[in-house]
Amino acid sequence: MLSPLRFEPAYAQPALPVAAASVIRYAAGEEIFAEGDRADHVYELVEGTVRTGRLLRDGRRQIDAFHFAGEAFGFEAGDLRRTTAEAVGEVTVRIVRRRALSDLAARDGEVARKLYHLTISGLQRSQDHVLMLGRRSACERVAGLLLLLADRTGEAAFDLPMSRQDMADYLGLTIETVSRTLTGFLQEGLIALPTVRHVELLDREALEALCE
Repeated sequence: MLSPLRFEPAYAQPALPVAAASVIRYAAGEEIFAEGDRADHVYELVEGTVRTGRLLRDGRRQIDAFHFAGEAFGFEAGDLRRTTAEAVGEVTVRIVRRRALSDLAARDGEVARKLYHLTISGLQRSQDHVLMLGRRSACERVAGLLLLLADRTGEAAFDLPMSRQDMADYLGLTIETVSRTLTGFLQEGLIALPTVRHVELLDREALEALCE
C-alpha cells in the first residue's frame, strides 16, 4: 500500500531555534531565492504558502514541494541553491544565516536534534513525492494532495492555497488532467467545489481508498 503524503503540523514555537532572524514579507509570485544562488540562509515560513521547484530543460516547471506556515525550508547540502522558491500568495518569512544556525547546533545538542528532525522530515516528504510521481495514477495524485491539504488545515473544507497550474506542476500532470480529475470527484460526490478555490471533502474514506 502506498503511504499517504506526509505533512508536518505547524510548530507552536519557531521551527528555527535562532533568535537573531530577519522578518521579511514577499508579495504573491515574488522570488525568495533562485536556483544557483548561494545558500547562505535558511527560512521559516511564518504566514502563507511557498513553492519550491525548478525549470526543466524543455521549459516545463516541476514543483518539488509546498511549504506552509510553521515549516522551515531552504536547507542545502552544498553551497548553491538547487531550486527556486517563490511566494504563492503574500507570505512572511524569518530568515536565519546558515552559518549562525550551524554554529549554534555545534554548541547545543537540543538544537542539533531539532535540525536533524527538520532535515529527516524534509527527506521523507521528498521520498513520498518521488514515489507518488513514479507510481500513482492521476486520481491517486490529486486525492493525495487534497488529503494533505485537509490534514494541514485540520478542516474538511478549506481554500486551496495554490492554483490549478501549481497543482499540476507539483503532481506531474497537465492542468487539464487536474481540472478533469477534480470534476470527476465532484460528479462522484467525493468533493464539493462552491468556488474555484474552495474545496469540501464529502467522502474522505473514498479519497483515502484511492491512495491505497
